[in-house]
Amino acid sequence: MAKDPYKHNILKASPYHEKNTVIGRNVVILKEYLDNRELQLIYPKSRVVKKHEAHEVIITDEDAEPGDTVNSVAFLCFVEFITTGVILRGDEVRINGKRIGDLCGFDETHMPNHINIVIKGDELICGKDLELSLNSIMEFVKK
Repeated sequence: MAKDPYKHNILKASPYHEKNTVIGRNVVILKEYLDNRELQLIYPKSRVVKKHEAHEVIITDEDAEPGDTVNSVAFLCFVEFITTGVILRGDEVRINGKRIGDLCGFDETHMPNHINIVIKGDELICGKDLELSLNSIMEFVKK
């Protein structure tokens, strides 16, 4: 079986030279906080998302990286992607042009239904308290 290049630390530098900004629109606004969520961030630092797929976006205030467990979270939204692309750990995440944090990893608890996209937020705040609206535009921008 092939080794996962991220888990086994085979890649010494990012293989991503350039990528498109990936764009989605909020289709569900969430309103919950937990301090014991136990999200298990997978080792791969990238995920392909396809046009029309919907995935959950969660914010944490923890400095987490692939392989870590994340407990302190605020639930932000579900986003439907309107472009196909690759989202990466470290991408800056913006809603309606406003920075909300950086993508820190992915959790597959609910697969194959959806992935949890985990963001290290500039503040720990849920979608309702952030006053998000349906159809707001979310962007994943390579730094």
